[in-house]
Amino acid sequence: QLQLVESGGGLVQPGGSLRLSCAASGFTLDDYSIGWFRQAPGKEREGVSCIYGSSGRTDYSDSVKGRFTISRGNAKNTVYLQMNSLKPEDTAVYSCAVGPTVLPMCLLGRYFGSWGQGTQVTVSS
Repeated sequence: QLQLVESGGGLVQPGGSLRLSCAASGFTLDDYSIGWFRQAPGKEREGVSCIYGSSGRTDYSDSVKGRFTISRGNAKNTVYLQMNSLKPEDTAVYSCAVGPTVLPMCLLGRYFGSWGQGTQVTVSS
C-alpha cells in the first residue's frame, strides 16, 4: 500500500530552521517526482519545492528560493526539505506528494496523485 508520512514540523522563531521529512512505504521514491506543497489558512495551496524523478533537477518557488533545499535521502526511502531563515509567512501545513517520473511542471499540485497527511510549521516569536 502506497503511503507518505511527513514529519519534522513544529514551532520555530523567525530566522530559525526546520527539516521536514517525507517517508514513503509501498514504493521506491527514487522512481518518482516528489513535491512539497504548503497551505496556510484562507490561502490556496502553493508549490514550494520539488525534485523531478527523471532528471533529479530541483525547482523552488520564488518565495523560498535560496532558503529551502529539497534532497533525497542517501539510504532511506525519504525526501527532505531543509528550511532555513524561516519567516512568519512560511507558516502553513506542509505536505509532500508523489508524481510521475516525467512531468512538465513539478510545482503544480494537479500533477501529483498521492499525498501525505501534512505537518504543521509555525514561525512565530
